[in-house]
Amino acid sequence: MDGVLITGFFSVVALISWALFLFAVFAFVDAAIRREDAYRAADKNTKPFWLLILGIAAVVMKLFSILSFLPVIGLIAVIVYMVDVRPAVREVAGRGGRGPRRRNRGSSSDGPYGPYNG
Repeated sequence: MDGVLITGFFSVVALISWALFLFAVFAFVDAAIRREDAYRAADKNTKPFWLLILGIAAVVMKLFSILSFLPVIGLIAVIVYMVDVRPAVREVAGRGGRGPRRRNRGSSSDGPYGPYNG
């Protein structure tokens, strides 16, 4: 009976470890597709810095069990990227990260204070 509980526990831990690894890989790929100048414009660290940190986090999450402290440090780095850096870079570069957002400029008859109805 004890073997079933231990096996079940470690299978749940293995699933959580895989989910966290995939989360780190997603963050790494997201950081890789963003433009370099968007990181500078958002006043965040450079793109190579985040690629290095997120790459190390993904490797650590794959190699070590979630029960040790190294994957927890990697998870913190991934969460910082996803919660702080990613939204700032997306806001600067636009949703796709390929260019600035286009404003809705309205009609060609709009003046500086709104529509011209003259």
